[in-house]
Amino acid sequence: MPELPEVETVRRGLAPALEGARVLRVEQRRPDLRFPFPPDFARRLTGRRVLGLRRRAKYLLADLDSGETLVMHLGMSGSFRVDGDLPGLFHHPRDKSAAHDHVVFHIENGASVTYNDPRRFGFMLLVPTGEVDRHKLFDGLGIEPLGAALDAAFLARAFRGRTAPAKALLLDQRLIAGLGNIYVCEALHRAGISPLAQGGRLVTAAGRPTAALARLPDAIREVLAAALAAGGSSLRDHRQADGSLGYFQHSFRVYDREGAACPTPGCGGTIRRVVQSGRSTFYCPDCQKPRP
Repeated sequence: MPELPEVETVRRGLAPALEGARVLRVEQRRPDLRFPFPPDFARRLTGRRVLGLRRRAKYLLADLDSGETLVMHLGMSGSFRVDGDLPGLFHHPRDKSAAHDHVVFHIENGASVTYNDPRRFGFMLLVPTGEVDRHKLFDGLGIEPLGAALDAAFLARAFRGRTAPAKALLLDQRLIAGLGNIYVCEALHRAGISPLAQGGRLVTAAGRPTAALARLPDAIREVLAAALAAGGSSLRDHRQADGSLGYFQHSFRVYDREGAACPTPGCGGTIRRVVQSGRSTFYCPDCQKPRP
């Protein structure tokens, strides 16, 4: 599933075509994706101007002048492409089969924005803009990992007394919204924290973050910033909005590098893969030792 950097990369790629522009026509080529489209979906979007395009966790939100917000989720294989005069670097052909092009937005600036989803795990909803934060998809979501709220004190409060592994806590969308498996593995390695360590062990008896936990907020921001600069990670289905491949996967330190030498200078360890809650975890058991 696309993670925060991939979704933010798509948002940035779509923004020049959509923000401030009016939707002239919508082609809805099937009645549903993961869920049925909202009633009168195409009609409710036709003629509407996109006031802004934003991201919350792994969702894209297009605020419309009708007072509704188009909520979009890419699912496992969903992607957008922009056809028109919007340039893109590192162009890579993608599936353009009409069988997988489920929605086409025709924009007044001459661009067309196509949603393609072979597996149809994505979805689109229309929600009153003033009710988005209270909608069941967003109510209870945690803080954004790129915001100022993510600091060592927040993590200490979130981790204190918890027996769940550090990786599981970071993947809990009720604590931090938008982090996924790839970037959690990468951030934990940068911070020198074992993904197997109990969260509570990273907090002192006085409720303060240990030195390792204090390094984690910057490690999370650094890995997300690097992934955004690289256009995300192209594993399986991810493409940018212009059809380009993201290439952060070439900078992975641990993810999908089982058996490789640890890149930490002077470590000498070997990357190991274990399974946690059905997901692959990659880490170095030498420089990411659980603290006693």
